[in-house]
Amino acid sequence: MRVALRIIALVIAAALASTAAAQTDDATLTKLVADLGQKSFSKKSKAIDALFATGDPRVAAILEAMLSRNLYKQKSDNAILVKTKKDGKPVYQNPLTKTAIETTSKLKKVRINNKLRKKLRGAIGSLSLQNKDPVKRIAAADAVFKSRTKGMLAPLEAALSSEPDDAVRDRMRRALSAIQLVHKSDPEVRVAAVKTLGEFADPEVRGLLNSLLVKRGDGSHAEANVTIRAAAEEVLTAAERSAAFWGTVQNLFQGISLGSVLLLAAIGLAITFGVMGVINMAHGEMVMLGAYTTFVVQDIIRTTAPGLFDLSLFIAIPAAFLVAGAVGVAIERGVIRFLYGRPLETLLATWGISLVLQQFVRSVFGPTNREVGTPSWMQGAIQTAEGLTLTYNRIAIIVFSLMVMGVLLLVLRRTWFGLQMRAVTQNRPMASAMGIRTGWVDAMTFGLGSGIAGIAGVALSQIDNVSPNLGQSYIIDSFLVVVFGGVGNLWGTLVGALSLGVVNKFLEPYAGAVLGKIFVLVVVILFIQKRPRGLFALKGRAVES
Repeated sequence: MRVALRIIALVIAAALASTAAAQTDDATLTKLVADLGQKSFSKKSKAIDALFATGDPRVAAILEAMLSRNLYKQKSDNAILVKTKKDGKPVYQNPLTKTAIETTSKLKKVRINNKLRKKLRGAIGSLSLQNKDPVKRIAAADAVFKSRTKGMLAPLEAALSSEPDDAVRDRMRRALSAIQLVHKSDPEVRVAAVKTLGEFADPEVRGLLNSLLVKRGDGSHAEANVTIRAAAEEVLTAAERSAAFWGTVQNLFQGISLGSVLLLAAIGLAITFGVMGVINMAHGEMVMLGAYTTFVVQDIIRTTAPGLFDLSLFIAIPAAFLVAGAVGVAIERGVIRFLYGRPLETLLATWGISLVLQQFVRSVFGPTNREVGTPSWMQGAIQTAEGLTLTYNRIAIIVFSLMVMGVLLLVLRRTWFGLQMRAVTQNRPMASAMGIRTGWVDAMTFGLGSGIAGIAGVALSQIDNVSPNLGQSYIIDSFLVVVFGGVGNLWGTLVGALSLGVVNKFLEPYAGAVLGKIFVLVVVILFIQKRPRGLFALKGRAVES
């Protein structure tokens, strides 16, 4: 019995001791938080370091509030409060307990300067280095790299020693090397840090290494050590070569991405123009109708079945094809079939139809841009340490445009409709004599070309503004691609679209977007003078005549 009583007494004593320790810890934290409200920036800096050293999980939120200028000092008792919002109204809380506090005293915002901002970002980043989410750990390592605060050296080394993810380890190594380069005095350690930073060719690292080579007003370098300067110069030379290479890869990706957009916009026009010889100035409006169909589909999904939003584009693709295709068939049956053989009148008629469609859309949806959401699987990007960024939506459009091209080739090569369409393209009178209903083929071909333009609108809604003028941005480029590649030739359209897209992107850094397009236009005009039928001309009696 006595033994049991002693055990109970020991347990109670231990509980009381732990409670007292917790109270002491809270008291210490309260004192350190109060120090954040001092006038001296140096004392605030020491308070930040002391708060960080406690390792308390509540410190990160307090420092984030200070960085976002939501930390206030109560004049009556110098207490520190955190400002938040509830129902649009400001609410002040105790930074440790998160309990709301009614205050009648005047409040003064805790001031910070650029030096404190840098330290706060580093401290917040360091506190996030142990987060379970690897994305947040990478963000924390990047924050430490930008702040390069000496006090983050030990926490970063500790986090690096236990980090299981290779991608996160690389970002931590980058941040650790930056801190060592800035704050260490041992030349060997600093040279090793320079070489480690040389593994990362991103602009921030190059900027840090360039700062070592900057000359002061007296002619001396910012970095006095010759060995470290030489190492930095060597790494920078290699980094510049690597940056040039990856910049070329980035431009190539952007060019292929632009080319895939032009391919989607022009491929339907290539069919229409190649089979019927109709200059369809309303083709851009078919693209616009596809984009607005996507908007309508997403709006219906948002109100009726929000869980299906990630599938909205897969629903919008057939819907856009049917809507734009039906409008295309109506245009062909109602107007164009009476104007065959009169290209100027066809051009004017389709231009008038394009104005009618634009005004119709303005009347229904309004003149302002409409928001089309991006599914979660198309958000984000692939980013490398070398600075290469490949966005998911652009990658999806490239793959999608090639898939549309492949399906269209199968339709033209492996179906009865494709056989009839090729027969009409090669020799319309002979095809009619063989019993092919050329009028029906014309209508279906025009509908197919318009439907593909509608599908292009689905893709373009993810990278461009959905407005009544959407199609006008692509109609000229579409005609340029079709003429350059070869009228009616799908392979020519593919090569023409990708070629013009890549050339445009490589010219933009030197000549600008406008001058680059003008230069491409001049080159295409000169090329057409030499090869009037484009890169890949169709063969056939009707075409050759």
